[in-house]
This record gives sequence, C-alpha cells and structure tokens, in this order.
Amino acid sequence: MTNETVPALKGRDFLTIAEFTEEEIKLFLQTAVALKKMQKQGVPHHFLNGQTLGMIFEKASTRTRVAFEVGMYHLGGSALYLSSKDIQIGRGETIADTAKVLSRMVDGIMIRTFGHDIVEELAANADVPVINGLTNTHHPTQVIADLLTIYEHKGKLKGLKACFIGDGYNNMAHSLMEGAAAVGMDMTVASPKGYEPDGAILAAAKSRGLKNDCSIAFTHSPQEAIEGCDIVITDTWLSMGDEAETDKRLHDFQGFQVDDALVTLAKPDYLFMHCLPAHRGEEVTASVIDGAHSIVFDEAENRLHAHKAILKCLMEKN
Repeated sequence: MTNETVPALKGRDFLTIAEFTEEEIKLFLQTAVALKKMQKQGVPHHFLNGQTLGMIFEKASTRTRVAFEVGMYHLGGSALYLSSKDIQIGRGETIADTAKVLSRMVDGIMIRTFGHDIVEELAANADVPVINGLTNTHHPTQVIADLLTIYEHKGKLKGLKACFIGDGYNNMAHSLMEGAAAVGMDMTVASPKGYEPDGAILAAAKSRGLKNDCSIAFTHSPQEAIEGCDIVITDTWLSMGDEAETDKRLHDFQGFQVDDALVTLAKPDYLFMHCLPAHRGEEVTASVIDGAHSIVFDEAENRLHAHKAILKCLMEKN
C-alpha cells in the first residue's frame, strides 16, 4: 500500500460528505479496500503508530465507538472514550476551550453529538482533524462505509439507482444524498408529509448531481422511489431524541415500511441496507432485513474498515 492517499487529505476535518470531491471520496474507499485486505491477510498496518484519538460521545453508540476504537488499535494508535458526563464540556466548559485543550493532548478528535453547529465550532477551534461521528443532520462516516459496501457487491457506484425510504430529515438521508451526488449514483428519498429533507441540503445535492450526471430527488411515494432500484435503504423512524414522538411517528410512517410487497418493485437483484440499530416490524420487516438481499452486516463490518481509512487519510504524519 502506498501513501498516495495522504497528501490530499492529511490534516483535514471530516464534517460532511459534501465538502469532499469525488476523487477524494474514492481515495477514502481505495484506502478502505487496501486496509481491509491487509487486516484479512494478517498484515500489520500501524500507520498511526503512537497516535491518540479523543472520542467525545454525547450520543450513545455501538458501531461508531467500536469501529473507531478498534480501528485506532489496528492502526497502531489508541483511542480515549470521553463521555459528556466524564469531561468538563458536560459541566459547561465551552466547546472552543475543549477543542483547544484536546488539540494539545491528542492527534485527532471524533465527536458524536446533537447539533451540527457543535461539530463546526469544535473544528473551528481545534488544531487537529475533527471527525463528525454523527449529528442530527449528518452521518458522513456511515456513508463512506455504505459506499464501500455497495461497491464491493455491485462493482461500481456510478450509474446505480438507490432509494431511501423513511424520515427525510434524518442524518442518513442527508448524507446519502450528498454521497450519491458526489459519486454519480441516482438517489430518491421518500418520506411522509412533514418529514421532508432539509431544503438547502436537498437543493445542493440536486445541483451537484446534475453536474455529475445523476439525479437526486424527493417524493412522498415509497412506490415511486423504489421503482427499479439497485439499492434499498431505510433507517429507524425514531432517532435518538425522538422518543417523545413515538406514537405520532409510528402513525405518520404507516405505508413507509420496507416489506415484501414494496421490494417487489425494486430490481430482482436489489440489495437492502440499514445502518442499524433496526426495529423489525416498524421501518422494515424481518423477512427483508434477514433475507437473502440484505447486506446489513457487511455494511456494519465495513464501518471498521471505512473509519480506519478516514483516520489514516486525515491523521497519518508521514
């Protein structure tokens, strides 16, 4: 493996998919493929030897924490889990002060939080790369793993047709639109009325898609969105923080479940994806998520390889 990926991305922040070119996203994916091969062959790949990643968690996590923590270990470094209950940010210390202090002690910062403005302020005040592990409006590291998984199974990204069925104002819907537009993949989001994507994010993705010869669209019809799709994607109807709206959301999303009837409209060789955790019987039936077309656990594993690629590209010193 060469270090050709390093100069283009070294020292950058990773806040949204939209801030990266198609070529840069390909560098992340190529690096992930190489690192995954090295891991499977038992080849040491300590590209971040002696480095430390500070991981701030204001939202709970399984895949994000494990992927970044194990990823740093595989890369020869270490990771610190920093719960908001354990550090001073949870007691009123400013985000700017936290960024400045951590920058003097760690080599990179990953944060999983609520408002995207928190990540932006952290990055603006940090002297080390800041990685967005999830906010209410964006989940870019997950989408790198998703693109990697699609590429592994389909052998390409450009020209494929994907759909996201569920909450359009969901962080996955936003980042998937940005990712699809960047790599030339058609993407349609289908949501109930009142759950449309952020208008600015949708407009920007549409504009970029036009320049990259692909279509980014929105509809209120799941049937329209899934017609002829190669990739079918959904996510929970109840994101963290939405628990008080459980009854309302379960009512509003009726008709948007990915079930056996709906997927008959996709291509015969469609793939089903879900970033997990999943609620079987709500956004997806067990027969679909546990069926032959589902690649959700390949997708989950690829969080590790994608996150290692992000870490290497941003943090490698030499």
